[in-house]
Amino acid sequence: MTVTATSVGEPDRLKPQATTAPRFAARLARLLPAACAALSGVLLYVSFPPRTLWWLALPAFAVLGALLRGRGPRAGLGLGYLFGLGFLMPLLVWTGVEVGPGPWLALAAVEAVFVALVGAGVAAVSRLPAWPVWAAALWTAGEAARARVPFHGFPWGKIAFGQADGAFLPLAALGGTPVLGFAVALTGFGLYEAVRVAVRARRTRDVRRGAAVAAVLTVAVPVVAAVAARPLVAAGAEDGTATVAVVQGNVPRAGLGFNEQRRAVLDHHVRETERLAAAVAAGEVRRPDFVLWPENSSDIDPFANPDARQVIERAVRAVGVPVSVGGVVDREGRLLNEQILWDPVKGPVDTYDKRQIQPFGEYLPMRSLVGAVNEDWTSMIRRDFSRGTEPGVFTMAGTRVGIATCYEAAFDWAVRSEVAGGAQLLSVPSNNATFGRSEMTYQQLAMSRVRAVEHSRTVAVPVTSGVSAIILPDGTVTQRTGMFVADTLVQEVPLRSGLTPATRVGILPEIALVLVAAGGLGRAAAVGVRGRRARDV
Repeated sequence: MTVTATSVGEPDRLKPQATTAPRFAARLARLLPAACAALSGVLLYVSFPPRTLWWLALPAFAVLGALLRGRGPRAGLGLGYLFGLGFLMPLLVWTGVEVGPGPWLALAAVEAVFVALVGAGVAAVSRLPAWPVWAAALWTAGEAARARVPFHGFPWGKIAFGQADGAFLPLAALGGTPVLGFAVALTGFGLYEAVRVAVRARRTRDVRRGAAVAAVLTVAVPVVAAVAARPLVAAGAEDGTATVAVVQGNVPRAGLGFNEQRRAVLDHHVRETERLAAAVAAGEVRRPDFVLWPENSSDIDPFANPDARQVIERAVRAVGVPVSVGGVVDREGRLLNEQILWDPVKGPVDTYDKRQIQPFGEYLPMRSLVGAVNEDWTSMIRRDFSRGTEPGVFTMAGTRVGIATCYEAAFDWAVRSEVAGGAQLLSVPSNNATFGRSEMTYQQLAMSRVRAVEHSRTVAVPVTSGVSAIILPDGTVTQRTGMFVADTLVQEVPLRSGLTPATRVGILPEIALVLVAAGGLGRAAAVGVRGRRARDV
């Protein structure tokens, strides 16, 4: 009896242990897609500058496609959100360099909602024939929405901006950033579909030629299109050349307090410009046709402060050519982020007021609500900047120079309007001192490289603290500075006036891709309704 009791009791004690492993495995299986979604988002982040691993965007989208295909929109929403967090949290970490993790995490969480909605849409269309086309169009639609809302949008992290070193870059000249981003997403989704179709065919010996051809085309067409678009990318001069000088004066300190010492930033840029003038006089450097200063290079209003005006005029007269000066100007009660065209003889003759100002940086939306949450945030932005209304194209020594100030380089319309307005060369004056040595400046430099190819223009990037650069119309960086050093770049660059297809068609490719995305969702909905009706019958 004792032996029998023992033999009966042992399985009872072992029963919980026997079920623990399957339960753990089941729980792990449920968590695995979530972990893969987040990690594939991180993979997409790693494809962005300052790294040159642009091709990692393809496996990132391939994994996302594998996770979403065949799932319901609800699961797609969750997996898409995790993918968005994995991508955007590390990409945007620079936004919390000086203000702490709160704004950074909030921004990433909000922007990831757009990716979540795309994930739900991709899951919905994933059962359709040629689903990678619908899925890539949905990604483009998500980027289009993110570039417009909320608070006039935040297009940072568009897939196109990670492709400055990539094989797909010529497509920017064909259809702008929407077409470039669509091609990358399509190729990534198509890679997964090609592998899936091949594995299925090998396993079942059932070769579905239509599906196989569609899968191959989703990979081949973007690659062939990129190769075919290469003749659109050129660096030669159409309207002669100009010698441009890009001045990086540096700042007395990094961070939010870069301009706390009155006139120090301005004095740095005056000193560097006078150094340039001395080098020209000594025959060490070729005399530039014009000089470009960064955003906020005059840390005090030169129209309201005679001492600031005096030192600017001294520097401009010393170099003897027109200078574009960045300043913060109070005009008739409006605070403006302004570029001022300063002539060595006539003084200030033209201005450009920044049109796309940065929410929570240059103005504070929902000020009363934000103040209720954290009064320190409202004290950082005591007064909101006003928006400019007109494009900025300066005529500098006979050259038409288009201005897109800092944050504006991320917005398609803000750069295209300057080229459409006759710009032969683009300037992107910026102030990145508040973001320290973070990746922000490299991400922004990549945007300017994409814009150079998109519109076939030389792009000069004067930055207060670096990285300043000169970029040819084919996206090649010919000169660049270090960070937090005073330096000047001088170079003869090509001037161009021809318009690329991307400049001519403007927003039309983006509209077309948004309509494709809407069509895919409509078709998926119709298929779902027919399926439910068939089951009811």
